[in-house]
Amino acid sequence: MEIKKLAPSRWLKIIPLVFITYSLAYLDRANYSFGAASGLAKDLNITAASSSLLGALFFLGYFFFQIPGATYAANKSAKKLVFWCLILWGMCAAATGMVTDIKFLYIIRFTLGVVESAVMPAMLIFLSNWFTKGERSRANTFLILGNPVTVLWMSIVSGYLVNGVGWRMMFIIEGLPSIIWAFFWWKLVKDKPKDAKWLSENDKKEVEKALLDEQQGIKEVKNYREAFKNPKVIMLSIQYFFWSIGVYGFVMWLPSIIKNAGNTGIVAAGWLSAVPYLLAVIMMLSVSYYADRTMNRKGVVWICLLIGAICFYGSYLIGPSNFWLSYALLVVAGGAMYAPYGPFFAIIPELLPRNVAGGAMALINSFGALGSFVGSYIVGYLNGSTGSPDASYMFMSLALVASVIMTLVVKTPSSKVPDNKIAA
Repeated sequence: MEIKKLAPSRWLKIIPLVFITYSLAYLDRANYSFGAASGLAKDLNITAASSSLLGALFFLGYFFFQIPGATYAANKSAKKLVFWCLILWGMCAAATGMVTDIKFLYIIRFTLGVVESAVMPAMLIFLSNWFTKGERSRANTFLILGNPVTVLWMSIVSGYLVNGVGWRMMFIIEGLPSIIWAFFWWKLVKDKPKDAKWLSENDKKEVEKALLDEQQGIKEVKNYREAFKNPKVIMLSIQYFFWSIGVYGFVMWLPSIIKNAGNTGIVAAGWLSAVPYLLAVIMMLSVSYYADRTMNRKGVVWICLLIGAICFYGSYLIGPSNFWLSYALLVVAGGAMYAPYGPFFAIIPELLPRNVAGGAMALINSFGALGSFVGSYIVGYLNGSTGSPDASYMFMSLALVASVIMTLVVKTPSSKVPDNKIAA
């Protein structure tokens, strides 16, 4: 009997769209690190403590509006929600380059977080409408690849933009693509397979049936309140909180750490800041492929995070004595922290039915936003108050160790590799 995959065209039609969209979201949140390292603080008379708060305020706004965004995406339309978010976050990002008073910068950073808060849960819900259990790690990974790939090229491009036209024009230039892309998103995206004209009727039925069939073995959960009280959801929320401390302490302050520790210019710091994200891309693809083949989601998550913790601790032990060895460990730490994102977010739809899985992912992601706020604020504060990144390395290492422990505690489904294929 000949075997074929479910509607292969989904990968070519859907994945590039979500990849580009999340890339633009990440561009407009992460380029603040280059503004902070290249004159923004000096021009606006921002102290080290205020700079840390500004870097972190995005995540405070991001924390509060995850669940409303997920609810709208699940019950109405992820397509419509993301369209308006693209326009609004592009405007906020560009406005950062026009601000002349720190008070307005506080408002813009918080508002940017609010607008972008809906994107991650909406995208995860969107992908769960299109891809099955055995495909979800890879689909999620291609979405989240927008994160390291964006930082990879942004680190280089932003360095040149800041050097050539200044930090203000950097923010304006990098904010405009989101507004333009919103109209491509609106034209090209459909919320569910049944609405896609490029799928045959047979393909539509097969995909919908496969998605429906995989829900059969999951215990019914009536509403979000019941889902949020699930001990596994609570533990995964705490796990993601600690994980995000490490990730965003790293993302928000890496250019400043490299620039100061290595006594390099902003362009060189940009090139050096890009390397961890190149490794992250390779590791994310490899780990997600392995996780989908073996269904060992939990194992890849805790092992990768433990590697990140060990590398941060190694950088702490080395201190300023050997910049290049410390930098090499940071490269590995960055790659390891990003590697298990796809498998991690594939766990949730295997624990909960579709009616509440989106809300649970939003809750977990909101705790991640809170961890991102804590990580970006405390790492920035430690760097400024101690004049060295050593304390930051130890802080991020301990956060990742806590995340490893929480991962090991959670009991996740030990499923066989699902049959994502159908008879031709």
